[in-house]
Amino acid sequence: MQTFFIAPTGFGVGLTSTSLGLLRALERGGLKVGFYKPIAQHHPGDAGPERSSELVARTHGLQPPVSLPLAQVERMLGEDQLDELMEACVQGFAQAAQDKDVVVVEGMVPTRQVSYAAQINQQLARSLDADVILVSAPVEEGIKVFADRVEIHAQTFGGVSHPKVVGVIVNKIRDDDFAEQLRSQTHLLRHDGFRLLGQVPWHDALNAPRMYDVATQMGAHIVNAGEHEKRRVQTIMLCARAVPNTVPLLQAGVLVVTPGDRDDIIMAASLAALNGVPLAGLLLCSNFAPDARILDLCRGALQSGLPVYTVTTNSYDTATRLNRMNREIPIDDRARAEQVTEFVASHLDQDWLRARSGTPREARLSPPAFRYQLVKRAQAANKRIVLPEGAEPRTVQAAIICHTRGIARCVLLASRQEVEDVARAQGLELPADLEILDPKALRKQYVAPMVALRKGKGLNEPMALAQLEDPVVLGTMMLAQDDVDGLVSGAINTTANTIRPALQLIKTAPGYQLVSSVFFMLLPEQVLVYGDCAVNPHPTAPELAEIALQSAASAEAFGITPRVAMISYSTGASGGGAEVEKVREATALARAARPDLLIDGPLQYDAAATESVGRQKAPDSPVAGRATVFVFPDLNTGNTTYKAVQRSTNCLSVGPMLQGLNKPVNDLSRGALVDDIVYTIALTAVQADRRDAAG
Repeated sequence: MQTFFIAPTGFGVGLTSTSLGLLRALERGGLKVGFYKPIAQHHPGDAGPERSSELVARTHGLQPPVSLPLAQVERMLGEDQLDELMEACVQGFAQAAQDKDVVVVEGMVPTRQVSYAAQINQQLARSLDADVILVSAPVEEGIKVFADRVEIHAQTFGGVSHPKVVGVIVNKIRDDDFAEQLRSQTHLLRHDGFRLLGQVPWHDALNAPRMYDVATQMGAHIVNAGEHEKRRVQTIMLCARAVPNTVPLLQAGVLVVTPGDRDDIIMAASLAALNGVPLAGLLLCSNFAPDARILDLCRGALQSGLPVYTVTTNSYDTATRLNRMNREIPIDDRARAEQVTEFVASHLDQDWLRARSGTPREARLSPPAFRYQLVKRAQAANKRIVLPEGAEPRTVQAAIICHTRGIARCVLLASRQEVEDVARAQGLELPADLEILDPKALRKQYVAPMVALRKGKGLNEPMALAQLEDPVVLGTMMLAQDDVDGLVSGAINTTANTIRPALQLIKTAPGYQLVSSVFFMLLPEQVLVYGDCAVNPHPTAPELAEIALQSAASAEAFGITPRVAMISYSTGASGGGAEVEKVREATALARAARPDLLIDGPLQYDAAATESVGRQKAPDSPVAGRATVFVFPDLNTGNTTYKAVQRSTNCLSVGPMLQGLNKPVNDLSRGALVDDIVYTIALTAVQADRRDAAG
């Protein structure tokens, strides 16, 4: 087993962010990771659990051991009990390391109050026989001064030439050529075995607190909460200008700070909000309560989600306190923690980390590894994916992300003006080469091909033109004519509206009689496949067998070893009834079609999912307790189960991914988040690539 001890070279270097990103990078390699923060260091104002451990628990689904309280540690040091302290830390480490391939141990941060941090870190790294990775961040200093500082801290662990001191991760880099300067102007990286393991650039958005955090730290009175748990502060504007000079500054993510008696600014900010500008919020200072009549006039803006707070401090003191706010990630800000985790992981040397950590004990596809591989495969596929809901705000944002990251060449079906308006209102920068096609200019060219495809159904040109008014139908025709490689819809449209045109124009793939769906359930420990949870209400036994085979093929296509459980309310021969017999027959049909496939049923869910229950209820089953593909007997069971698991475990579910069609068409939940849309686009691109590879 591999152990990495990460040691900061100072305060504010991004130690927790590095822990989150390092764990994610290791998970992407299929490694089973653990985390341990031996000694808790609470920040001023922290009253809950230790911050790093709690953030790791919420973002990675781990349960790190409880950290030793700082007061206990200081008492033990004062009583000359360093050995006993190390024994306690080793005991906690053993808990974190159980059944893991690699453990990340986070060291202490040196502060004015904790001057002994470096000594403790040295003892911890030695006691745990860990590889040491330094974590640093350049401040306003020359590159040589920075290198000297890193080298001095490395001396604590034996110096940069010591075989256990393996490298440094540098955060908050503002110079594009930082690494080159470090190599050419200093001797730091010239030592064999000491590497630059990560260079993480500064990114303003990752340091953006929620308005909720502003209210908490400022002790503000909440006039209107609005969307204060979602809106983030990108820029703070202390407003002393006249309204005409203020208007250009009212942009997405701006926190407007102004005295509470500036009715003109309050109304201007409210008008901006009503015009679709997602301001971060309005902070009214100088102990002036806003006039009730003005608030009543601005009611529409408040109802649209604009947060409004008041504070008693004057403008100068308010601005000073805002600038001194603690920008650490709050433990309940999962969205920001996830963004930081992914961003840091993407800037680490993942190949070296995986090689250093060795081969996993058991190959498994963790959620981070699934997402990482999905995106990488989509990027390599370089497919053109049409998005019929082209002016829908989440869809526009997802298209921009996919375009920027090279996940797919997205085609937005909408007028350019509509898309530009949505992007402007959301504070998004629309790439100049993002493809936007106006449906009005496209419809006529698909009339004749559509009539030809549906000639057996009596479709004529006027009828085809009328149906092509629907962007989903238009996008499906683009796919039918091979003008695009796949289609994603459903943020606004129902599942039926997405699937119906595909069934009419794309039709089922050779060898399949029906279309079904799967969800990829990204549970904390692994990715499972659930089918069918979206399409077929009451499948027959032959249809259920086909769903099982389709779902197994989908799992295999995305790197998941298929072990298929046919779910029922009875396990084996323990029960009877029409529904159980249907599952039993479907299992037999699927086995006959694919003798090489590990498939068993009927199995109850707990017998399929939990190893101890599986051994008890189905001891001879090759699937029980180890299932990766769960096939439900009907839509009612499947849809209810996937939603219950998703909500109770707070896991991400990617899908539904449709299977059985000639070409990839995928549906979205109407409550889909931007990330859901991004990953569905990636899924569609990979499906298209596999279809092309199969000929």
